[in-house]
Amino acid sequence: MVTATTNKLVIETERLRLLCCDKYTLEAIFDGDELLGAHLQITVPQRWSQFGERAFRYTYDKVISANLSMEWWTYLPVFKNINTLVGTCGFKGAPANGMVEIGYEVAEEYRGQGLATEIAGALIRKAFECADVRLVQAHTLAFHNASSAVLGKCGMTMVEEISDPEDGMLWRWEVGRAG
Repeated sequence: MVTATTNKLVIETERLRLLCCDKYTLEAIFDGDELLGAHLQITVPQRWSQFGERAFRYTYDKVISANLSMEWWTYLPVFKNINTLVGTCGFKGAPANGMVEIGYEVAEEYRGQGLATEIAGALIRKAFECADVRLVQAHTLAFHNASSAVLGKCGMTMVEEISDPEDGMLWRWEVGRAG
């Protein structure tokens, strides 16, 4: 289910609220965890993202400079029962040629609870709410790991091994629209 509350797109799951990052939320991320927590009225743990400011700066620059829809970029997953940020997730841009790519991470202290599977599943469902999306992709490192298990649980299939100049060998995963 996707709802808009106070100018924020929210994807609801059983245990999580995925909060779409708007300009002000991204700026709060740049200003530090304390201000991010105050801005969203949530608890922000240390080391909630392994990617650091660079990934958020990329989103900010892309979205703000081109006036793109925030809906297809960064979300912050909040564990409802403790109102705590547990990672990052989202899309790597708007659908193109019927395809959209998802990505996610769960902070180390919250791993092993099925949250990554819940996040990935929610992003896949959100993507297929768009009639233009026929295919959802994701990438993992090219070996069996927690992320490859998550994507498999979400119905994705590893379709290709590719070489990425920054990340080395990767597996490309896909799931097509049902029916």
